[in-house]
Amino acid sequence: MNDKNPGAAIKAILPFSIPNTPHRWARGIRAGRWVFATGQTGTDYVHALAPDVLQPGHPFDGPSKAHREAKRLFGNVDEVLAKGGSSAANVVRIDQYYTSPDVVDAYHQTRREYFKGKIPPSTSNLHRRFARAQQSMEVQVMAAVPGPDFEVRHEAEAGAYKVHPSSGYSPALSAGDFRFVPGQTAEALNEDAPGIDPEARRGRGLWKGTPIKLETDFIIRRKLTPTLRAVGADLDTVVKAQVYLRDQEDIPNFREVWAKHFPAQPATTIIATETPGFILPESRIEINTIALAKDGKTKRQVVAPIPPLFQDAATAIRAGDLLFISGLMAVRDGALVPEAKADPTQPFYAIPVKTELREILAQAQTICQAAGTTLKNAVRIQQFHSDLADLPATLEAWADATDGMPLPLSAIEVPWLPVPDARLQIDLWVYVPG
Repeated sequence: MNDKNPGAAIKAILPFSIPNTPHRWARGIRAGRWVFATGQTGTDYVHALAPDVLQPGHPFDGPSKAHREAKRLFGNVDEVLAKGGSSAANVVRIDQYYTSPDVVDAYHQTRREYFKGKIPPSTSNLHRRFARAQQSMEVQVMAAVPGPDFEVRHEAEAGAYKVHPSSGYSPALSAGDFRFVPGQTAEALNEDAPGIDPEARRGRGLWKGTPIKLETDFIIRRKLTPTLRAVGADLDTVVKAQVYLRDQEDIPNFREVWAKHFPAQPATTIIATETPGFILPESRIEINTIALAKDGKTKRQVVAPIPPLFQDAATAIRAGDLLFISGLMAVRDGALVPEAKADPTQPFYAIPVKTELREILAQAQTICQAAGTTLKNAVRIQQFHSDLADLPATLEAWADATDGMPLPLSAIEVPWLPVPDARLQIDLWVYVPG
């Protein structure tokens, strides 16, 4: 029990006040054997970006701004991990978002130094905007607190493809019964082949295959499946997937291929990227996953007290002490809830995003209760906004639902959401106490 968060079994790490609001963010969360550091940036928690990042008055002296931003970011991550009883060596997964490809090389250099070359499974893609002015990168980190039968192991031999040394991340990682696989794209298996793998490219002409279907099928068959099997897992033990898509219109065709490969689907969230969004400008999709060992004690448990966002999808999956929820939106009976649509003749009498989030949080609490936990045990909250100007209103709704607990929250602006006219999607991970 956390005395500062009654009803919760988690502990906020280094909470801080959000400027000009009564609300607080948690720099990290300790939840049993896990530590989460969500929404990590180059801030000093007083200014937006720290003065040592911006170097006002002399910005071109010394390392680049991107190097300075990454250095401050990893310093912040290190403080959270240390306070939570973990370390860089025990990070199991890292997700990176950028506003420009121009900052990635500087970030990667800093990351290699921080992890001393042993980088956990990684996902990187491009997004529209972050919550702080001049911010070019934001990172989500998950780490283990090692104990008996719970050690972090980099699976260097698991890769179905060669990871370029500029990134240098592990092709898979094990921690207890959990298996972490990095973001995978349809980049060619043969390093000498340019761009998308020949298997994943449409043939000559305009209708010799659907590009998103080809890329999705290739990633699952040629990259994800062999990687999982190399670490004692398989498609039927995947519990969580984040699917990054460039084009909104690709959702139905992606879903068709996804359902073919996953008759029992994992908790899945579809997240929009910019165009281009990935390491290859022509790429349409990137997929990262968390799975369980087939012979492990931790089993996959479907949690479905309410319908999922997409037909035949999974609402949520419990994996031992973690609950992974598919992307949540204010959708009921196949459409955005009517209350979330502003009356164009009376536009100033409602705050649509608060209505959306209240509906999402009601759904989330129902799912949590069915899994034996509570919304107050949220360990990682990712908010994907159509307009970040909505962020302050969402903080009010969260405060009402969680009695003002410090939020482990990352807010990102994206170019589209999976449901037209919606303003918000939530990707939510929750701790389930034993």
